[in-house]
Amino acid sequence: MNKTMKAIVLHGAKDLRLENFNMPELLPGMVLLRIKRVGICGSDLHYFEHGYCGSFVPSRPFILGHELTAEVVAVNNNVSSSLSTGSRVTVNPARACGFCDYCKSGRNNLCRNTIMLGSGSTNPPTNGAMAEYVMVREDQCHLLPDEMDNGIGAMIEPLAVALHAVKRAGNISGKRILVTGGGTIGLLTALSAKAFGAVPVAVSDIVAERRKSALDAGVDMVLDPSQKNIQEKVKEITKDGFDVIFEASGAAPALRQAFYLVKPGGTIVQIGTLITEEIPLPANQVMVKEINFIGSFRYGNVFDEAIRLVASGRINLQSFITGILPLNDFGKAMHMAADKVNALKVQVEI
Repeated sequence: MNKTMKAIVLHGAKDLRLENFNMPELLPGMVLLRIKRVGICGSDLHYFEHGYCGSFVPSRPFILGHELTAEVVAVNNNVSSSLSTGSRVTVNPARACGFCDYCKSGRNNLCRNTIMLGSGSTNPPTNGAMAEYVMVREDQCHLLPDEMDNGIGAMIEPLAVALHAVKRAGNISGKRILVTGGGTIGLLTALSAKAFGAVPVAVSDIVAERRKSALDAGVDMVLDPSQKNIQEKVKEITKDGFDVIFEASGAAPALRQAFYLVKPGGTIVQIGTLITEEIPLPANQVMVKEINFIGSFRYGNVFDEAIRLVASGRINLQSFITGILPLNDFGKAMHMAADKVNALKVQVEI
């Protein structure tokens, strides 16, 4: 096997380069994957546009990407699992330590020692999947059904984000749901809520095209959060407000508005990452309405469940893929993904 591979390497803001990069060295407990398809996430765009993502400032050039479908090409001899050469998998890109209190209690998404593919959260940063090959721990791999194509396999990771958020809200069967933000994660959250019996499920977004995409995806109704009479409109639909609101836009005004649109005793689940660390929130609303305000970070152990939901037809991901480009067109792919009006999920085929 060659000692180098082609990879998309981030050198700084607006500085992505297709380079020959050293192949990963297969370590104990690890598997080597040949990438088939990789999706462009919002965090990839942050790194591309700014050179960093939130507080994560990479200390050296590194490879982006963490939404993927791949084929197993090598398995370390000490790996004992259902994986074998030729297995097709998607990957949980967050490699928790497995030994800390969070991991032992089943909350490995909160592990403080997590290594994330394609992220500057570690020093040095961890290379990701926008390359011909990537190495991951064997338990990060999740087998895909033969009938599931590579594009859908690479959508399982963002679906896992949405599915984890829905589970954080508890039993939502028959509940009235609002999702603020009509991007990929917001729409996947809405579809996951519908799959678990929520009714009605509404999506709000200030962009008209995204509201249309939400309706096309199968949500029950859409709202324009910029309307002056939004609270009256919500009362017409729900009487006292939504039972659960999922905030998936990462916009401070949307999060603040949620406290006025949720019913007394209702729940707000924050999924979106805010640009600023601190924002003013109506704390008295939390008190007088006894609002449950909880966070949802990445995903728990939901990847196999997400695969089953898609394979069964309960959730349809095909319409989310709005662009597929080859590795050589990585620049065009990034610019397509940055189009928040027309793009949901742009993927790179490798």
